[in-house]
Amino acid sequence: MYMKTISIKKSEINKNWWVADAEGQVLGRFASKIAQILRGKHKPDFTPHMDMGDFVVIVNAEKVTVTGNKETEKTYFSHTGYPGGVKNKSLALVRKTNPERILMNAVKGMLPHNKLGRSILCHLKVYNGPDHPHAAQNPKNLEV
Repeated sequence: MYMKTISIKKSEINKNWWVADAEGQVLGRFASKIAQILRGKHKPDFTPHMDMGDFVVIVNAEKVTVTGNKETEKTYFSHTGYPGGVKNKSLALVRKTNPERILMNAVKGMLPHNKLGRSILCHLKVYNGPDHPHAAQNPKNLEV
């Protein structure tokens, strides 16, 4: 008798909803746990080429912590496409203006850099306060 590798079908995928509280969590460790759940690696029938992960709602995004001097020294780079169009923003400035972008960028960097990763990132919902509009999905609390 021989063993078979079973590849899951799209109709067999079950997606759950999770709520994770970012208050007091360290950014990188928290983002890696979220990326694993979004990807579906916590499921026993994980298939690498399929979008089989769960939906994750993150609340209290502005209260995520960083270690060391990252609050002042970490920068986010962007370029407008024009000559001299480099823009650098510090973590402290991003936390004031758009704090949910901190977690979105951290999780995005831990997902595959292709079409699958972009579609998986759509299953992440990040909110600043403790409230979110996804109560109708009956999300479970995620202990990270």
